[in-house]
Amino acid sequence: MTIFSRWDRLFAISKGPWGSGGNDEEPTGKPSVPPSELPPSDNDGPWSQPPRKGRSGNPAGPASNIEDFLRRSRERFNPNGGGSFPSRPDGSIFVWAAAAVAALWLVLTSLHSIAPQERGVVTRFGRYAYTLSPGVGITLPSPIDRVRKIDVEKIQTINLGSEESETLMLTGDGNIIDIAYQVRWNIRVPEQYLFELAQPDETIRQVAESAMRAAVANVTLRDATQKRGEIENRVQEEMQRVLDNYHSGVLIQGIAIKQADPPAAVLDAFKEVSAAQQQAQSYVNQARAYALQLTAKAQGEAVAFDKVYGQYKLAPEVTRRRMYYETMERILGSVDKTIVDAPGINSYQQLPPVMRSAPKEPAR
Repeated sequence: MTIFSRWDRLFAISKGPWGSGGNDEEPTGKPSVPPSELPPSDNDGPWSQPPRKGRSGNPAGPASNIEDFLRRSRERFNPNGGGSFPSRPDGSIFVWAAAAVAALWLVLTSLHSIAPQERGVVTRFGRYAYTLSPGVGITLPSPIDRVRKIDVEKIQTINLGSEESETLMLTGDGNIIDIAYQVRWNIRVPEQYLFELAQPDETIRQVAESAMRAAVANVTLRDATQKRGEIENRVQEEMQRVLDNYHSGVLIQGIAIKQADPPAAVLDAFKEVSAAQQQAQSYVNQARAYALQLTAKAQGEAVAFDKVYGQYKLAPEVTRRRMYYETMERILGSVDKTIVDAPGINSYQQLPPVMRSAPKEPAR
């Protein structure tokens, strides 16, 4: 019994700062007495003294310090009280979010990928700065620097004149022609194309029309319909010269004439005139061919006569007799008469009818 009573006194006295060791009643069944109501004893330690109070009147022990820390933490996240979740985040979260957005914006607006067929025109505060080559380029972030990508290899086209709307032009011989054509071009210097001309596409259209009118005005109606290649080359050269003077940064790739006919009102008459001209030209060509044939024949006979004359100079008598015989054979070979030149014989003798109707042997 003495041993158990000693253990009971030990558990009853050794109380920590949190209370009586977790049991509300003593082992003997007697109600526990708060330490503040116990009589002072000389053997009591510092744990038996009542806790000191702070300025706010709350106990200043370890338990109160932890409770104060938890209370301040809850007030920091939720000043209005309530649950354990904060009603609005701390200001530092907005700072970090703003920093992340700024870093992302800096990367996206400072690094630029330029394709091989593109050029990047950089403007700084709206003024042209420089041009980026194909690859990855670095610029100042937006809105300080802005990059505009231009495709310099894309072939663009402008169509002038069509079946719906006539494009009438005056030729050099005073006729009117309806012409439709296409202009192919691309960008050669992107910064000039963007900043030197207010309306580059409209400028190219007007220059093309002016160059075509100038080229058509220097040719006839027939040449305008038959010599399209020469007109296309003239228009291309003239357009390139004018656009280079404008510093447009445009390269003309070519001109293609799709239609070059008279107006629809006189198209039938023009076709008749064209047919008559072609027929007249055909007759002229036939006459020239016949003249060339006769000329060649005469030249051949002249060459043959020169050869005979050369032989005649070598033996005049023999050559004269041979020429006589050949001439008489050529003349009398197609007649049915025989002339004998001898004394005492009739100079004219009628051949029998059999000889007259005898067929000729085919020439071999």
